[in-house]
Amino acid sequence: MNYNKMSVTDADVKGKKVLLRCDFNVPQNKETGEITSDKRIVAAIPTIKYLLDNGAAVIACSHLGKPKGEWKEKLTLAPVAKRLSELLGQDVIFAKDIIGEDAQAKAAALKGGEIMLLENLRFDIREEKNGADFAKALADMAEIYVSDAFGTVHRAHASTAGVAAYLPAYAGMLVEKELSVMGKALENPVRPFVAVLGGAKVSDKIGVINNLLDKADTVIIGGGMAYTFVKAMGYEIGNSLLEADKLDYARDMLKKAEEKGVKLLLPIDTAVGSEFKADCEYKVVDIKEMPQDWMGLDIGPETVELFSEAIKNAGTVVWNGPMGVFEFENFAVGTKAMAKALAESGAISIVGGGDSAAAVEKLGFADKMTHISTGGGASLEFLEGLELPGVACLLNK
Repeated sequence: MNYNKMSVTDADVKGKKVLLRCDFNVPQNKETGEITSDKRIVAAIPTIKYLLDNGAAVIACSHLGKPKGEWKEKLTLAPVAKRLSELLGQDVIFAKDIIGEDAQAKAAALKGGEIMLLENLRFDIREEKNGADFAKALADMAEIYVSDAFGTVHRAHASTAGVAAYLPAYAGMLVEKELSVMGKALENPVRPFVAVLGGAKVSDKIGVINNLLDKADTVIIGGGMAYTFVKAMGYEIGNSLLEADKLDYARDMLKKAEEKGVKLLLPIDTAVGSEFKADCEYKVVDIKEMPQDWMGLDIGPETVELFSEAIKNAGTVVWNGPMGVFEFENFAVGTKAMAKALAESGAISIVGGGDSAAAVEKLGFADKMTHISTGGGASLEFLEGLELPGVACLLNK
């Protein structure tokens, strides 16, 4: 995978119409439709401002939610246009459709330094199906394409990949940062390179573990998926999360780590609960002595020590997935400790979107991290070493 892509700053945008794919998939209040966090809109501002300041006419587009090709009033991008206007301090022209008469007329009249926003891309079924006619109609409104929605680059949709068949395609500033920071971590990391993997399921991280065992010096496995590895080593795991069909895979990974001389660290103690509840009875036990009717819900204090030590001496750390049931206060201890260790490590620290990003933000460590990925699924596929369609289509440097 080539991560070295042409940036929006390499393009001559003056007087040009630029189709800009943003990630305005903002969280909303289910009842009122009110935007509950404008973080994703704020994140798009640097690229938008750069384009406007350099005389481009910006045609912004995004999806919101999962309307599955149907018009849903609750998923209109009109509130996003309003918030974007406030943040930019200038009017954002809103099109009532995507590639229809209103959008086309407004795009044709758009002048340098002006911005418009198309209606929710996923109101048209052809967006997710990467319909060539839909992609061409989007592209026909502009002269340059800029991709700045990293959260969707792992999907081959019309607005993330299809349009690049008709327009020169550049990386926006958000995508450029993701590619340079994560690309360097995988291709040429400051060593020791430590990967911290958590979350519930081994099956979600199969490709990631496999790929990182070829690249990292140490791989740490916590969270629910650790218990499948513990079971694979022949120990009792009580009622803990288990993917029985992944036991052979876990054994293969343990063997691969040994053969490659990669340290594969697993929990040595665990916080177990009597049931899956926030206020259940709980205690800490040695990983080899789990009681039969209990379930592992977090890493224990000795494991925290072991994992933190590995992080403390690292040059680069990539973290994806919590260490326990982070939503329950009693079982958020391990995840908090990892976030703190990472914040204090001095290493290049990369947090791979999703739950780990939410945890770091909630705990107030976000500003201590080198990079927090804006795309959960995209960052996972990135760590897996997969070709991302929305990146592959951009111009190479």
